[in-house]
Amino acid sequence: MKPIFLVLLVAQSAAAQFIDASPDRVKTPLACSWKRIGTLKPRGTAQVAASPITVGCETLDRDFADFNAYKAYLPPLGVKKIRLQAGWAKCEKQKGVYDWAWLDEVIDYAAAHGIEPWLETSYGNPIYEGGGKPGLLNSLMTSPEGYAAWDRWVEALVNRYKGRVKEWEIWNEPDHPMQNNAPETIADLNIRTAEIIKRLQPDARIAGLAMASCEDTVYLGRFLKVLSDRNKLDLLTWISYHSYAMRPEDVYQGVAGLQRELGKYSKTIKLRQGENGAPSGYIPSFALDKYYWTEYTQAKYNLRRMLGDLGRGIETEVFTIIDLRYAGNPPVLNVKGLIQSDDTRAAIRPKVAYYAVQNVASFFDHTLQPVRNPTYTHSAGDTLSVFGHEHKNTKKQLLTVWVNGGIPTNRFELKPVDIEVKAGNFDKPVWVDLMTGQVHEIPAKQWSKTGGTYRFTGIPVYDSPILIADQSLLSVQLR
Repeated sequence: MKPIFLVLLVAQSAAAQFIDASPDRVKTPLACSWKRIGTLKPRGTAQVAASPITVGCETLDRDFADFNAYKAYLPPLGVKKIRLQAGWAKCEKQKGVYDWAWLDEVIDYAAAHGIEPWLETSYGNPIYEGGGKPGLLNSLMTSPEGYAAWDRWVEALVNRYKGRVKEWEIWNEPDHPMQNNAPETIADLNIRTAEIIKRLQPDARIAGLAMASCEDTVYLGRFLKVLSDRNKLDLLTWISYHSYAMRPEDVYQGVAGLQRELGKYSKTIKLRQGENGAPSGYIPSFALDKYYWTEYTQAKYNLRRMLGDLGRGIETEVFTIIDLRYAGNPPVLNVKGLIQSDDTRAAIRPKVAYYAVQNVASFFDHTLQPVRNPTYTHSAGDTLSVFGHEHKNTKKQLLTVWVNGGIPTNRFELKPVDIEVKAGNFDKPVWVDLMTGQVHEIPAKQWSKTGGTYRFTGIPVYDSPILIADQSLLSVQLR
């Protein structure tokens, strides 16, 4: 009988939570015939210095999730950043009186575990006339009183957390199609808010816009023109965007358009993917709705999107850590979480997607960088995604590879492809399935080297990412 190992995590005000750390923690029909070495060994946040991956902890400001229920799952995930809304309306329920207790708990827990918060200053506050609303839609301030209260809120927020928060975001999805916010209005809001943040915290890094779409280059251009005309572009480190497509690769044409538009105004501001994730089941509304998702297709989608972003040098976010209970009668669950929840906001168990993200975080940190000017050829036509990364010091490489021809499926049939890598750098290449974390030898007859060119033949691939990686880049848990 194979040994089973469980990591027991105890959270304050929550029942004991279990994370399976055994080598066979994820069960799938996948069958690779090559000799199995072991499984990727997870790394907690304390073992990761920095990472380009963020996990969503959104909606705590509206109580759609319970931080105490899931917080013990964050350190073992290995992701170094969380995104959340600060929640003006939750903090200031009486004019001029700020109750920071709930937000202190989140920020302090993150800091204690080496996790960096990416803190968003929105939404509005209805206790002020024209102060806006506390949710996504039609929530912007509309009066001088509302904006003056907003300025005081931002100043109080930054003064409280500037020693623990380095990254900020201003307003969530102002371009949402169900809103009517002109880009010039949002540019003004971004400038006034970023100036307050920078005055109090000069080294702060700020993301502007948080666009609901990656296709509206006109909106982005009008926004950037205001900043450019007022010489305020240097306030921003990133433009963040959200975009959901049933086939995750379909967003990148829009992302390329955003890159081109941004390049007209700035050579230093970067794009950052600020929110994206798939459900684990059917949902009647919200993004990626009305489709019969499963835990397998959720994990495949999240992996493909993460690695598509990282392969293009874009910081990436996974939405979200736990299923969200939206207000309603009855409550509505948005099941995009890496952890299963219910209408009581309990943390029930980690899903397959939790382990998939944990697998990526186990090796993908600040020590890796995309290969410059890569040259890859393969036998799969246009239906294969291939990205190369290398260690900044050793220059050892890995490839991320997957079939990208459609929406993720529940099938696990492997098909062989041949891949040639010029200017490669592998000593002992291994094959890794990122959903299960299984690591297999690549037989000697399946790869060869001529100078700096590596040829891999008959490599098993499917519609979820696998790695061809130098084994030195991975920490492997032996079976």
